[in-house]
Amino acid sequence: MTECSPERNFTTEGSAARQAGPLAGIRVVDMTRLAPGPYATMLLADLGAEVIVVGGGRAGQPIPEFSRGKKHITLDLKNPAGISALLSLVERADVFIEGFRPGVADRLGVGFAELSGRFPKIVYCSLTGYGQDGPRAQDAGHDINYLAATGVLGALGPGDRPPQPPLNIVADFAGGSMIAALGIMAALFERQRSGVGQFVDAAMIDGCLSLMAMHFPLWRTRHFPDRGDGLIAGNSPVYSCYACADGGYVSVGALERPFFASLWTKLELGDVPDHMDTSQWPRIQAALAQKFASRSRADWGNLFVGSDACVVPVLAPDEVWREPQIVHRHPSAGPTNVPAVPRLGRSPSTAGTVDMTDRSTEILTQLGLTASQIADAVGTSTATTTGLSWPPELKP
Repeated sequence: MTECSPERNFTTEGSAARQAGPLAGIRVVDMTRLAPGPYATMLLADLGAEVIVVGGGRAGQPIPEFSRGKKHITLDLKNPAGISALLSLVERADVFIEGFRPGVADRLGVGFAELSGRFPKIVYCSLTGYGQDGPRAQDAGHDINYLAATGVLGALGPGDRPPQPPLNIVADFAGGSMIAALGIMAALFERQRSGVGQFVDAAMIDGCLSLMAMHFPLWRTRHFPDRGDGLIAGNSPVYSCYACADGGYVSVGALERPFFASLWTKLELGDVPDHMDTSQWPRIQAALAQKFASRSRADWGNLFVGSDACVVPVLAPDEVWREPQIVHRHPSAGPTNVPAVPRLGRSPSTAGTVDMTDRSTEILTQLGLTASQIADAVGTSTATTTGLSWPPELKP
């Protein structure tokens, strides 16, 4: 996947150490903002792609945690010189990804029709909440809204309280970022056969619908009668969390009969009941709650290590990096350096360093632009922070 881009001549210092990645030689022009797009391109960068983030204007400040292994430039896209420089950049790229509302990229002169007409091999990804057309296509939205529109939010949380979103992980990152990255890589793979790129319409609502494939058919059945009610929905005693004596919690996921039997036996609770008999759930719940409340979270964690009972302590985010399995797999990871995924045996992914330096002059010079042209392309554009940076400033 490295044949299509002309004059690949703007590799910068540090890239040589990343050439082992499976996407080495693939260049990505990243026009996305905030979270889903930058996370998608971080995944590509971790896999060896060269990602050039184009900022300026209302782009906002990039999220450092999603900026590793990337290069940053500033262009004034309200200026013809800025658009011309962007086109020169795309000419030498394999992937163009944007997260504007539908129609914005077209108005800037960098929509799919324009870029694919000029550069037929470009893989063009639009990452949006609602997709490119339809009654909600132009609506603003965030993760919680996409969850609401797709039935995900209506299925989450206890039944006696409002639905509870799981941070912004499901729509933004699973339904958006990862689906976009998957679509981009599929299009790159197909390009090896066809010789041409294509449009990737990555909509977060589509990703959410796909993620619900196992759960939609169970809705309003005995397995999933309602929000907060069902085998894995919150009120099953074998798929739940229990408070411990020290105020911590343990998670229990003993769904299968052998796992439940291991749990019950290890807790010394007597004869093993039928945990799939819902009439037994209140008794099982009460017995497990009483037992787990008798000892600390650490005690239970130690007891169940190496068992098939599917019991694991519930860790706070700042405790994760001391969890033995995570330490074993990712000894250098931490809260601002999550692991590069997935692990590949022969061409490993690598978490690059975070370098927020503006490389406009360096990269545009390598594209052949003169100092005067670079000055015109960059203009007076600087990234603003008005409503577009994370985290937003909170007031007391």
